[in-house]
Amino acid sequence: MIELKDVSKWYGKFQALRNCSVTVASGEVVVFCGPSGSGKSTLVKLINGLEDFEQGDILFKGRSIQAGGTNLSELRTKIGMVFQHFELFPHLSVLRNLTIAQEKVLRRNGAQARKKAMELLERVGLEAHAHKYPSQLSGGQQQRVAIARSLSMDPEVMLFDEPTSALDPEMINEVLAVMVELAQEGMTMLCVTHEMGFARKVADKIVFMDGGAIVETGGADHFFDNPQSDRARDFLQKVLH
Repeated sequence: MIELKDVSKWYGKFQALRNCSVTVASGEVVVFCGPSGSGKSTLVKLINGLEDFEQGDILFKGRSIQAGGTNLSELRTKIGMVFQHFELFPHLSVLRNLTIAQEKVLRRNGAQARKKAMELLERVGLEAHAHKYPSQLSGGQQQRVAIARSLSMDPEVMLFDEPTSALDPEMINEVLAVMVELAQEGMTMLCVTHEMGFARKVADKIVFMDGGAIVETGGADHFFDNPQSDRARDFLQKVLH
């Protein structure tokens, strides 16, 4: 589904990513973990064109996303993204947050968009809040709306960039529950997260990063029980204890 080939990125003279290569199969859940500043979020943002990169290539279903003629709006309907800080439109109702892109990008009529939106709000347990505004919701509720909004575009892949890091501890589980359900249904997912319990439960593959490079990649049980690098062992010892 997705292939990153020796991807490198600079901000001025600072190299943020160093020769990163990852493959993601259809239906696979890949969790990116590592210390803050290791390049995880930057790498995920490259996949749907939110950032450019200088070297390497990223393929979506065999096609380079940086090739000439790539339609980024069309790409982003296929690769949904959920951000750390929700990024909902504050001046629009919850329902309108879910319908506007369906109408403008997918060209669905109002009735079709509302039907899809209400189905997804029911799925994340927020159908009763459809006519509220984001400021009237808790952080956990806003993040579930953000997930529903991405799903409203019928994506083939979902990207999650630390979706629980801005939430109070008691709100984290309600968001993770939705993500676990998506994973169990076979959604292809790439998740940047510090929630190691979630990673161990749902990840098919763990990608551990440090210093802008991929240090090791492996299955979840193997990574947690038998990390191959000293850096990963040190990281796990700190975050798990």
